Amino acid sequence: MSYPLITNCPVCSKQLTITKLECAQCHTVVENKFQLTKLASLAQEQLHFIEIFLKCRGNIKEVEKELGISYPTVRGKLDDIISSLGYTTSKKIEIDKKKIVLMLEKGEITAEEAIQLLKEGES
Repeated sequence: MSYPLITNCPVCSKQLTITKLECAQCHTVVENKFQLTKLASLAQEQLHFIEIFLKCRGNIKEVEKELGISYPTVRGKLDDIISSLGYTTSKKIEIDKKKIVLMLEKGEITAEEAIQLLKEGES
């Protein structure tokens, strides 16, 4: 029986180091210090989101439908993952105000979400 890979110590919460690999077929063992990828350090929920995002080919509208979440929530999750990977997210993203109003008129986003998007564009 195998368990999901844990990346942080359950005692002190620091990052764990992989030191042993074993072949399930022939039982060859390789011991050394192995480096985890950035993606391996993400939480299961973040990895699930990335999987859905890739499945939808980066189409945020499709991600919204698939997960049943709003546009700002999708953007927030993306920003969170980008930060978790060690990159900075640019808050000065150009927001197309006409697109926001159009989305609001079509009922794709709520008034609160539209306000939030417009505020993000101003910061």
